[in-house]
Amino acid sequence: MADFDHLGLLFSIVIALSFVSVAHISAAEVKNGRFSIDLIHRDSPKSPLYNPSETPAERLDRFFRRFMSFSEASISPNTPEPPVSSNNGEYLMKISIGTPPFDVYGIYDTGSDLMWTQCLPCLSCYKQKNPMFDPSKSTSFKEVSCESQQCRLLDTVSCSQPQKLCDFSYGYGDGSLTQGVIATETLTLNSNSGQPASIPNIVFGCGHNNSGTFNENEMGLFGTGGRPLSLTSQIMSTLGSGRKFSQCLVPFRTDASITSKIIFGPEAEVSGSDVVSTPLVTKDDPTYYFVTLDGISVGDKLFPFSSSSPMATKGNVFIDAGTPPTLLPRDFYNRLVQGVKEAIPMEPVQDPDLQPQLCYRSATLIDGPILTAHFDGADVQLKPLNTFISPKEGVYCFAMQPIDGDTGIFGNFVQMNFLIGFDLDAKKVSFKAVDCTKQQ
Repeated sequence: MADFDHLGLLFSIVIALSFVSVAHISAAEVKNGRFSIDLIHRDSPKSPLYNPSETPAERLDRFFRRFMSFSEASISPNTPEPPVSSNNGEYLMKISIGTPPFDVYGIYDTGSDLMWTQCLPCLSCYKQKNPMFDPSKSTSFKEVSCESQQCRLLDTVSCSQPQKLCDFSYGYGDGSLTQGVIATETLTLNSNSGQPASIPNIVFGCGHNNSGTFNENEMGLFGTGGRPLSLTSQIMSTLGSGRKFSQCLVPFRTDASITSKIIFGPEAEVSGSDVVSTPLVTKDDPTYYFVTLDGISVGDKLFPFSSSSPMATKGNVFIDAGTPPTLLPRDFYNRLVQGVKEAIPMEPVQDPDLQPQLCYRSATLIDGPILTAHFDGADVQLKPLNTFISPKEGVYCFAMQPIDGDTGIFGNFVQMNFLIGFDLDAKKVSFKAVDCTKQQ
């Protein structure tokens, strides 16, 4: 989801931050600390969306329907993300805000930069299953004034009279809307010391009028783009250890008790002889993490990103852990998928439920070819684990989709079992092949 200027692409993340007591982050903790966020899939028993009566086959079917919904996505140079509604999100973010801490489940959104939640009194709100955040019960809640620098971080604000508070109105590409007041609150994080740490004065939106495609499990939305207002930008700025973070996504079929991670602080550095890096490409909109993909090899056969030009356009894809499939411009996808077909000595499945996806019948993960994503300065080898998923028992399908337009998305299937570091100061993204189930 994104604001009216950026059609958004959603994903949700769970942050396990329920603490009895917290301590403010000190300079020593920043220097030596490891501050992490757990990423829990929505089908995990730890997720509030988990349905214990649902069978594994039913979960696979529901997941594949969400996966297939991306096939109709359209991307143009002016709208770099497909219009996907909130119901297609894969993860929820659970954060604790306020004093005492109050748990909030919200959509984690890479296509916007405002963190907000439904707040009491809610004049006009969508149905919410969990209690709403009540600012009057938090001793650390503070509304932001019109004259403050914090109010200037968001474009769509106005000044309420006579209180002179910073009111906001924030719309999304699917017609969803939130309105309320900009405020500051305390956020809690895990640290490697075992002692929860608090970050004061996190700027967020307290939404009193909210409507759109949200469901009852979602209590708001957390924008994590590259602008200063985003949640990740605020966390990195507060830690003061450089603008860098890393993530490690566990494979989709991993034991639900094992969580993925986002790391902030010195330990977010991705290093080693087997690390490859590619430049982040700066564009007019700093929200997205753009890189340059020259092409993809199937085995030893290279398929250039563009069939008409040997030089790839700079910043032709962006990395998004919220989109399951990798989305490629249609011409590129058609050439690539033909190469995959030729490399697999099996007949594709002719199943109307799976069309037009390339699928094969197999009881186990198919022995497909190694695909190498050739980024500018970095070759990233993708194993069948990254490039094929199982939508139903006994079937595996190619985990990429065609889109219209010239901009692609490097989705979360191809990011699994990679430690990926985003260094916004050095303007680079680094990849290291690891077993993410052991990066706990």
